[in-house]
Amino acid sequence: MDKIFDLNSVDQYNELYGLETLNPLVSVVDLNKATRRMEYVHWHYGVYALYLKLEKACDIRYGRQNYDYQEGTIVCFAPGQSTETTITNDRIQQNVLGILFHPDLLQGTALGKSIRKYTFFSYEANEALHLSEEERAIVTDCLKIIRMELEHGVDKHSKTLLVTHIELLLNYCMRFYERQFATRSRANHDVLARFERLLDDYFEGPLAERDGLPTVKYFADKVCLSPNYFGDMLKKETGKTPQEYIQEKVIEVAKERVAGTDETVSRIAYSLGFQYPQHFCRQFKRRVGCTPNEYRARNDR
Repeated sequence: MDKIFDLNSVDQYNELYGLETLNPLVSVVDLNKATRRMEYVHWHYGVYALYLKLEKACDIRYGRQNYDYQEGTIVCFAPGQSTETTITNDRIQQNVLGILFHPDLLQGTALGKSIRKYTFFSYEANEALHLSEEERAIVTDCLKIIRMELEHGVDKHSKTLLVTHIELLLNYCMRFYERQFATRSRANHDVLARFERLLDDYFEGPLAERDGLPTVKYFADKVCLSPNYFGDMLKKETGKTPQEYIQEKVIEVAKERVAGTDETVSRIAYSLGFQYPQHFCRQFKRRVGCTPNEYRARNDR
C-alpha cells in the first residue's frame, strides 16, 4: 500500500498496467486496454504525463488534496511530482486516455526549450482542466494521431513528428485553460479581491518587517492555489504577474510612508521587508524616477 513507484520510463507504466510499449520515450495509454489492475499506486514522476479522464473511476491525490478530477477532465504531471491514485470501481479497465513522454524525447527540440511555458504541469489539486465535448474530441484526436505515428515505426522523421504533435496537444491545453480562466471569471475576481486584502494586511501588520518581502508562493498558498495557476490566472485577469503586482504594492506603500511620515528611509525600508535600505532606494528610484529623499522633498513643498 505504501510502495512508491519511481516512474522513470514509459515502459514501467505500461508494464504495470499490461499495455504495449511502441517507443521507449513516449506512449499513448488507453486504460480501457489494461490487462492488470493497480488499486492504489503512489507515483513519483520522472516523465511528463497528461491524462484525460472520461469517467469518474479513480481518485488522485496531490499533496494533501484530492484532484478536482471528474468526467471529462485533464490533469498533467511533470518530473519531480508525486501523486497517489486510488481506483474507485471494480473493473480492471478504466476509461482514461493519456500520454507519457520522457524528457529525453525533447532534447535538441524547440519544445525542449519551451516546455517550461506549459505551466499547467505544475497546477495542483483543485486546478484540473474541465473540457467541453468539442475540446475533448480535439484532445482525443491529437492522441490518436500520436498513436498512429508510434504504430508507423521509427524512421528519421519520427522524433520530429512526435514532438510536433505533442506540442500541438499542449498548445490546445493552453488554449482550453485560458477559456477556463474566462468562464471562471467571477471566482477569479474573488481570488483577486482576497489577494489584494492579503497584500494590505501583509504591509499594514508586522509580517513584512518580520518575514521580509512577500513571495508569490506565500499568497498562492493563502488562496489555496499553486503558484503557477495563481500566476496564470492573475495575468489573465490583470495583465500583470503576481511579482509585478507585489512590487507595485510595495512602491505604493513606500510612497505613502515617505511622503506622509517623518520616518527615516532606512526605517521605512526595514518596515517593508527590505534587508538592505540601499536595495529599497534602488528599486524606488527605478520605479518612481527619483530617490525616496527627493520624493519626500517634492511633497513637502
